Amino acid sequence: MAKTKQSDGPVSVSAESLASSARAAKVARGLPPVEAWNPPFCGDLDMRIARDGTWFYLGTPIGRPELVKLFSTIIRRDGDDYFLVTPVEKVGITVEDAPFVAIDFEVEGDALRFVTNVGDEAVAGPDHPIRVERDPQTGEPSPYVLIRRNLEALIDRKSFYRLVDRGVVEGDMFGLRSQGTFFPICPAADLEV
Repeated sequence: MAKTKQSDGPVSVSAESLASSARAAKVARGLPPVEAWNPPFCGDLDMRIARDGTWFYLGTPIGRPELVKLFSTIIRRDGDDYFLVTPVEKVGITVEDAPFVAIDFEVEGDALRFVTNVGDEAVAGPDHPIRVERDPQTGEPSPYVLIRRNLEALIDRKSFYRLVDRGVVEGDMFGLRSQGTFFPICPAADLEV
C-alpha cells in the first residue's frame, strides 16, 4: 500500500476544494498536464483507493462516479507515492494496489484494448505493457496493464481469465500478444499438471 507521509500537520485541503480546483484546471480535451504542475505539498488527505477500485474519502465510499472520474484525471505517481495534483495544491493519498482497475477488454485485430473503471482506455503494446506479479507464498497472479504516464490498472479476475484463454506458448513462457509484443504470464512448465 502506497501512502505518502511527508507532513504531520493538518491538511487544509478537502475533497470539495480539490474538486473545485480540478474543475477549474480542466482542459478542453484530454487529461490535465499534472506531470508539469509543481504546487506546494499540502499534506495527506484521508482518501484511499481500494484494491477493487473503490474510492473512499474520510472512510466512506465516494458515491458520485463523476467525482471519482474527476479525481482520477489529477492523480500522479511520484516514486511509490500517489498524489492528487492541481496547479495550486498537491495532496498525498493512499492507493492499496493500483489506482485503476481494468474491468474489460476487446480484441481489435492483433491488439487488446482495455477499459478501466473510470473510463480510460489503453491498447496493450510497447507503450502500454502488461505485467503479472505472483504472490511468493500463494502463487496467485496479479496482472496489470499500464494505462497512462506511470499509472497502472489491476486487471480484474474475469478479464484475466478471458486473457488466459487467449494465451500462447512462446519458447518456455506462456503469455499474451498485443500489437506484436509478447507479454509473459508464467513459465509454460507451470501449465502442466
